[in-house]
Amino acid sequence: MFIYVLNHHGEPLMPCSPRKARKLLQQQRAKVVQRTPFTIQLLYGSSGYKQPISLGVDAGTKQMGVSATTETNVLLEGEVQLRTDIQELLATRLQFRRARRNRTTRYRKSRFLNRKRNVGWLAPSVQNKVDAHIKLVKMIHKILPLTSITVEVAQFDTQLLKNPSIEGEAYQQGDQMGFWNAREYVFYRDRHTCQWCKGKKKDLILNAHHIESRKTGGDSPDNLMTLCETCHDELHAKGLEHLFKRKSQSFRDASQMTVMRWFIYNGLKNIYPHIQLTYGYLTKHTRISNRLVKEHAVDARCISGNPLAKPTASTYLWKFVRKNNRQLHKATIAKFGKRKSNKAVRFVKGFQLFDKVTYEGKECFVFGRRSSGYFDLRSLNGTKIHASASYKKLRLTECATTLLCERR
Repeated sequence: MFIYVLNHHGEPLMPCSPRKARKLLQQQRAKVVQRTPFTIQLLYGSSGYKQPISLGVDAGTKQMGVSATTETNVLLEGEVQLRTDIQELLATRLQFRRARRNRTTRYRKSRFLNRKRNVGWLAPSVQNKVDAHIKLVKMIHKILPLTSITVEVAQFDTQLLKNPSIEGEAYQQGDQMGFWNAREYVFYRDRHTCQWCKGKKKDLILNAHHIESRKTGGDSPDNLMTLCETCHDELHAKGLEHLFKRKSQSFRDASQMTVMRWFIYNGLKNIYPHIQLTYGYLTKHTRISNRLVKEHAVDARCISGNPLAKPTASTYLWKFVRKNNRQLHKATIAKFGKRKSNKAVRFVKGFQLFDKVTYEGKECFVFGRRSSGYFDLRSLNGTKIHASASYKKLRLTECATTLLCERR
C-alpha cells in the first residue's frame, strides 16, 4: 500500500510508505488532503524527487481499468464502473414531457425543430462516458507525477460482426436496401405474417413489435418482429413480452466505443501532450506472453508498458453515480388525480445518498434511506451489508460525490 504525497504547492510527488506518512502526520509536518485514495500534503519545502511513471488506461463503455506503474512497482491500480442508466433516464424524461404537452395544462409547446447541434456533439450517454475517462485521468494526475499516458482504444466493424463473409460492395448494400424504412423491411422479412398466431386470427392490420423496449433495444430490424394488431394488443395487455427473445446481440457497446475513442484521445491530448494510443491485440499479446490473468486492471498494467511490475496488496474500485434526481413527480397518479412528489429530502439524520459510512467496523455506502432513520448499506460491487441499519450505529467517513471510491 502506498500513501500519495503532494508538495507544499499542491503538486504531486512520489508516494511514500504508510509508516513514513504516519510519522509526518504525528510531527504535524503534513496534513490529510483526501482519504480514498489516502493523500497527504507536506507543510514544508521538499526536493521534489520523481521517477518515470506511466499510466495505462483500458477504455470501455461499461468498465475501464487504470494502472500507474514504474519499472518495478504498481503505484495505483483499479477498475471503474461507468454509468449505463442515462439513456433510460432520458427516455423517461421524454415520456413525461410528451404527457405534459398532451394534458390540458399551461405549458410551452415543443421546440425541437428550432434547435441545432454544435460541431462535435455526442449523445448524452456517450458524452458522459467520455467525460468520465477524462475525469479519472485528471484525478490520478493530481496525486501522481505521471510522465506518460497510454490509452487502449478499439474500432469495431459491426457489419463484419453480423456477417463474417461480407466484403466489397456488400457494405453499401445492406438488408434494408430498397425499402422505405425498417418497418417495411421487417414486414417483408416476416412475409407479412404474424409471428405469434401465424395468421390464424385473420387480422389484416400488422404492427412492428419491439422485442426489447425501445429504451434498451432501439429500432433496429433485429429488435423488431411482425405481429397482427390483435396479438400485439393481447401481448401487452397480458404482459407476455418476455416470451420473445432477441436472436442477435446488440452492437450498442461496439458502436459507442468506435465513436468514443477519438474523443477520449483528443480530450486528453489537449490537456496532457504526453499521451499515446495502443490497441487491444497488442495488450492481449503482452498479457498472454507474461501469463497474466484477464482483468481490466491487469490489462491496464500491460498497457502502461510494465506488465511485470510488482502489484500492490490492495486495489481500488471507482463507481460513477448520478448527482441529483430531477424528476419532480412520480409517474403513477394517485387518487383524485394527484401526483405525489418524487423529491426526497437531501439529508436524513445527517446522512445523504451515497455517503461513505462506517458500520460495525466496515466501510460501506448509503444506497437507500428511510425518514425513520434506517439505511440500506452496500459496498460498491453491490454486496449488501445491512438492509435496515439504524443511523445511531453509523459514522460518516466521506461525503457523497459523483465518483465513489472503495479500497479492496
